[in-house]
Amino acid sequence: MNRPDKDRSRKAGKGFRALGPALAVALGAAFGNPVAAQDVQTVTATVCAACHAEDGNSVIPMFPKIAGLQEAYIVKQLRDFMSGRRKSDVMAPVVAQLKPEDVAPLAAFYSKQKLKPGEADNKKAIGLGKLIFHDGNEETGVPACVGCHQPQGAGHGVYPRIGGQHTAYVTQQLKNFAASERSNDVSRFMRVTSKRMSEEEIHAVAEYLVGLEAK
Repeated sequence: MNRPDKDRSRKAGKGFRALGPALAVALGAAFGNPVAAQDVQTVTATVCAACHAEDGNSVIPMFPKIAGLQEAYIVKQLRDFMSGRRKSDVMAPVVAQLKPEDVAPLAAFYSKQKLKPGEADNKKAIGLGKLIFHDGNEETGVPACVGCHQPQGAGHGVYPRIGGQHTAYVTQQLKNFAASERSNDVSRFMRVTSKRMSEEEIHAVAEYLVGLEAK
């Protein structure tokens, strides 16, 4: 090989080396290498805060308080919204703004926030709600809520913390489960349970839960 050929080879080598990083990025994107998650504070402020508040203590009764929810539960719900397993006209455009890599940091952030319970004012409903929550209804086969959600509604694992949750939100979710409009519950348990509950029992449990301060 003469001298000009050697010079051309060296230049080509330098060109390929310069192309290397760009090529790696392109291939990484094509073959699914992880992309950095968005900044959690940015996402909570711009995507989540309008409905849930930045600390997860929603002040809008139809939107749940997500502060203090179990990390595993938040992960499951976000993934279910993303996959369409849990359907919501409100959440669909929200999760469209998230990356899969955002799920774990968001779940970790909200699970560490302190939930602020509300105040219940219907004493008759609270009494019935407490009875259903702790003892269930043997005649109709409604199990006690405390079995999965723990005393004070603290929850554990994939069973969410429901103590302190908005009455309107709990009521609507129980009705959605009963009508199978929500179907991402573990082993169909909530669908079966809520179908056995009367409308009065559903409202009573929701009224009881709002004032609970789960430790």
